[in-house]
Amino acid sequence: MPKDTYIDGVNDSKKLTEKKRNELFEIIKEKAVAYSIEIVDHKIIDKINILEATFLAMKNAVLNLKVKPEIILVDGNHKIPDLDIQQEAIVSGDAKSFCIACASILAKVTRDRLMYEYAKEYPQYLFEDHKGYGTKKHIECIKQYGPCEIHRKTFAPVKDFIKLP
Repeated sequence: MPKDTYIDGVNDSKKLTEKKRNELFEIIKEKAVAYSIEIVDHKIIDKINILEATFLAMKNAVLNLKVKPEIILVDGNHKIPDLDIQQEAIVSGDAKSFCIACASILAKVTRDRLMYEYAKEYPQYLFEDHKGYGTKKHIECIKQYGPCEIHRKTFAPVKDFIKLP
């Protein structure tokens, strides 16, 4: 984000309504010096684990920026491995850093929109309601219908239905 930029309402994406996140999504993209959104699918997550997949997505997002950043602020207590750019890990960064909050909004809206698309393809799982998070409703759907093609085989409620090699 440009220095001295302020967008009213930007906060930790989890603290915002879906409507507000969607409004801010477009404003953030418009005002950003550069942004990159990367997606790692369920097959890769199952292969390398959720944390490593998160690092992969973050690293690819940084490498695909049109402008090379001077420093990367990472939400959490781990820096992105194998990235030759100065980094600072900030626990609860989405509540402490404007840039991280903006990134969390872009990520959450992108994921929610992807889950709405999956909801059309797999309506019985009610992805539009729980967005694939491990809620009671989601787990009930898995128990009722079994896992579908996009469920991670390493997701705890799915493990009961399959045998991993």
